[in-house]
Amino acid sequence: MTDKPREPRRRVRRALIASTAGCAVLGGVLVLLPWEEGAPPAPTPAGRALAAVSNGVPAALPDLTALTKERERHLKRHPQDAQAWAVLGAARVEQGLRLADPAYWSRAEKALRTSLTVQPRGNAPAMRGLAALANARRDFAEAREWAEAARKLEPGRWTTYPLLIEAAVGLGEDEVAGKLLEKLKELRSGPAVMARAAAVYRDKGWREDAAAKLADAVSAAGEPAERAAYLERAGQLAWERGDREDALRHFQEAVRIDPDQRAAQAGQGRALASLGRTTEALSAYRAALARHPRPEYVLELGELYESLGLKEAARVQYGVLQERVRAAAAHGADEEVVLGRYEADHGDAKAAVRRLREEWMRQPSTEVADALGWALHRAGNDEEALPYAVRATEGTQGGGVRSALYAFHRGMIERSLNQYGPARRHLKEALQINPWFSPLHVPQAKAALTHLPEPSAQAGPESH
Repeated sequence: MTDKPREPRRRVRRALIASTAGCAVLGGVLVLLPWEEGAPPAPTPAGRALAAVSNGVPAALPDLTALTKERERHLKRHPQDAQAWAVLGAARVEQGLRLADPAYWSRAEKALRTSLTVQPRGNAPAMRGLAALANARRDFAEAREWAEAARKLEPGRWTTYPLLIEAAVGLGEDEVAGKLLEKLKELRSGPAVMARAAAVYRDKGWREDAAAKLADAVSAAGEPAERAAYLERAGQLAWERGDREDALRHFQEAVRIDPDQRAAQAGQGRALASLGRTTEALSAYRAALARHPRPEYVLELGELYESLGLKEAARVQYGVLQERVRAAAAHGADEEVVLGRYEADHGDAKAAVRRLREEWMRQPSTEVADALGWALHRAGNDEEALPYAVRATEGTQGGGVRSALYAFHRGMIERSLNQYGPARRHLKEALQINPWFSPLHVPQAKAALTHLPEPSAQAGPESH
């Protein structure tokens, strides 16, 4: 897959940015009007979703449905309401994320570009919506352009900064992300900012700080869907540090609060499999994929089946993964990393190298560095693979996140290069970070350690 099909959209986007970025602000901040008398009534589902979308926090799926239907009815009567088009587009972006359905993103783009057509000057809400859409599609360069245009119009609007941070991380600009976070914290406090800070801290390897921030975000969250989203992130952080019981508790609580929290259901599958509760794990994955078929979860389930010796069931899931990636590409989304990971381990490693090289040229993040390094190793190019693995795992080079998978990849590459001391160190590190990080790779790591030559008593420190 290449970027060529998206080039016309990018040219249109640049023209729109050029025509709007320097204009005066005309308003565009989304607010709910207070009632004049008496106690305010309980917010409607559409009202709850509007408040969430306006403030960049997760919304419940039924509330998002109510909001989109309400906006559609309104726009039939008032098709020149640019703000309503922007709200509709932003809500559809969130729906696409919650449902893992990229078809919503094409509809979101249509609504957001209609908003800009109706109000081409000073339309920061539509720009933020297009930035969120580009982040969802993993087009981080485009996301940054739209978010920067919105920031130029409304430099004090805090909701622009999470979009810029996400784009910076996707482009491998971790120092920029840290500076943007400091600016965000100057403008705003609250659970959404805490959760964003936790993500940045996690990428720096500050796991205790990240966990503390997420705990604070969970406690301060307002609506159940928001709290469930932060619980899911806390569960993922616990899983990454190898605390499978704590991870499972977080995932289960997230699903209890918000049954549509499919990411947490996939997390339950991950944790249950590591605990040997295989039947429950498979049920959790199937529930997650029934309405949230994200390609990475499909890959996880396929690898779990493969680890159980159920090769035909695994092949079915790998086929589903490829279908989901094609569907995402048809709606402008970039799933090259997960497809590259699949190809490297289960398909054509050379094809994985080709697609991941292109991805690295577009957005050289830590995640892409790890995936490309592993694909090069699987294709037999270990000398070239090692610098990418180092980039993914060395904090001085941007790879601050403590990932068992990344450490495993580096250790296996070093083993192939006969760098036995570093290989032993990184394979042990992978198993120390999370002894259950992969049903396929954990046995490989243990076997590799068993068969590594013993360090020589005369060897230098690098060999140990």
